[in-house]
Amino acid sequence: MTRLYNDPARFRDDMVDGFVAAYDRYVRRVPGASGVLRAAGPVPGKVSVIVGGGSGHYPAFCGLVGPGFADGAVIGDIFTSPSAEQAYLVGKALDGGAGVLFSYGNYNGDVMNFGLAQSRLRGEGIDCRTVVVTDDIASASADIVEQRRGIAGDFCVFKAAGAAADRGEPIAEVERIARKANDRTRTLGAAFAGCTFPGRSEPLFTVDPAEMELGLGIHGEPGVATTERLTATELAELLVERLLVERPADADGRAGVILNGLGSTKYEELFVVWKAVADRLAAAGIEVTSPEVGELVTSLDMAGCSLTLHWLDDELAELWDAPADTPAFRRGDVSGMAPRGVAPSREATGVVSADQSSNPDQHSRPVAASAASQRLARTVRSCLDAMLATVTEHERYLGDIDAVAGDGDHGRGMLRGLRAACRAAHDSDRAGAGGALRAAGDALADNGGGSSGVLWGAMLRAVGDGIGDTDVPLPQAVAAALRAGADTIAELGGAKVGDKTLLDALVPFVEGLERDVAAGTGLADAWRRAAAEATASAENTSQLRPNIGRARPLAEKSIGTPDPGAVSLALCATAVGVVLTEDCGGEQ
Repeated sequence: MTRLYNDPARFRDDMVDGFVAAYDRYVRRVPGASGVLRAAGPVPGKVSVIVGGGSGHYPAFCGLVGPGFADGAVIGDIFTSPSAEQAYLVGKALDGGAGVLFSYGNYNGDVMNFGLAQSRLRGEGIDCRTVVVTDDIASASADIVEQRRGIAGDFCVFKAAGAAADRGEPIAEVERIARKANDRTRTLGAAFAGCTFPGRSEPLFTVDPAEMELGLGIHGEPGVATTERLTATELAELLVERLLVERPADADGRAGVILNGLGSTKYEELFVVWKAVADRLAAAGIEVTSPEVGELVTSLDMAGCSLTLHWLDDELAELWDAPADTPAFRRGDVSGMAPRGVAPSREATGVVSADQSSNPDQHSRPVAASAASQRLARTVRSCLDAMLATVTEHERYLGDIDAVAGDGDHGRGMLRGLRAACRAAHDSDRAGAGGALRAAGDALADNGGGSSGVLWGAMLRAVGDGIGDTDVPLPQAVAAALRAGADTIAELGGAKVGDKTLLDALVPFVEGLERDVAAGTGLADAWRRAAAEATASAENTSQLRPNIGRARPLAEKSIGTPDPGAVSLALCATAVGVVLTEDCGGEQ
């Protein structure tokens, strides 16, 4: 159980502040961002390797920033990907002129947010590339490796990329080496008890004492299968056997090996397991190189462990054993590397202030709004307030249904994002309806994090563009703007109806709204009817199997539980319908 915290909503920020205070000889904050970079800043002419993802995984990700490893880390809220804005700011701050490499685990929210940040950096002339880690053998079969999650194997890929960059390799080589390291890294883990979020008294999932969860993720998800509890030796043999099945055909028998604790498994227990792992690997003819036994990629206080085999050749072996010096990991002598703790000038680091870093395409100047649109903006703010109120009321329920096959943070993430959206909309007191929605969307995307944050943010911005800031739109125009929002989500997230996502509620909502307003029904009445359809459709997602996102590896466990994104969409649509009825009495 996570016992030490102040405000649970500020846990990530308090943690980062404390981390930087403790290790300021290694790292400093990126201004305006939830991220850190090496204390000396980017080295001119050197590739910068930036890692990241949600918090709750320390030492990953910020604990691995230092010589021989990462140049910086982007830090999201607990088990939630950082926003595109945060990733962009860290990438911008770490541009030393030779390019930036992003690397992170293969999760939809991270892929979308880091992908948007990469597009922005490339648009500004920075050579930005990405290597996504896919080491978890339990999350997809070997013929669809690209769908696998990234778990403890992150460490191996980050280490290879960071060591290559620090020896001066150009970005194409750093990218090639990171991809090679990922291709030759495989992980499998087991959990004995779930983790607990700050502010919660119950774990995200429970395990019968006679059983264990095999094939777990690192976001508090249960495993893909429940099996009987094994002894240390039996578990070691199972993990080794499953991983050896995927030994690369050209592997020469050398492997860097990690036995990783997930948060509350004691080191002594890991050593008991390691003895059996080492024996089994030796019997299989595997030469273990510089093994690591300990906590490297955790999941808050989850009880469990994972085994990673990082298959080496001469090139990867040199990088695996290369010196490194970070707050959480040290290896060899780094005295010949670039010195730590020397803070160069702003010009040398490329660090920019928040106002300098704004993207003119995303954060455009406010559009002059008509008086009628400004009045309509008041209704928009009331709708956002109502959405915040209903998500606040249902936060725990949304988290509970998300925890069945995910990380249990959907309610908390939506609440965090909507709070920021409401603040931004109310601060835009002279904006029109479209401007208020765009401001809310940008704030929700930046603060909500994860896939829900970026998708809702993009949808609100698209709806704002469709409604505009001059005329009061007719009901048909409102429906068309929402259709544009749904299309934006489908394009950005790569999902379709039936994949068990928020689209399974949003698309029926839009279709119902389009149908009724085309028949002459007033906006408020049409909206209420469409919201009822969205609610029914959201409940019906309980019968679907997830085909995309974090819940996909746990498809069977997800059946019987509605999709949290679809449920929150329906709740928000229903809340807006009440506001529209009060504001326009069924008329537009």
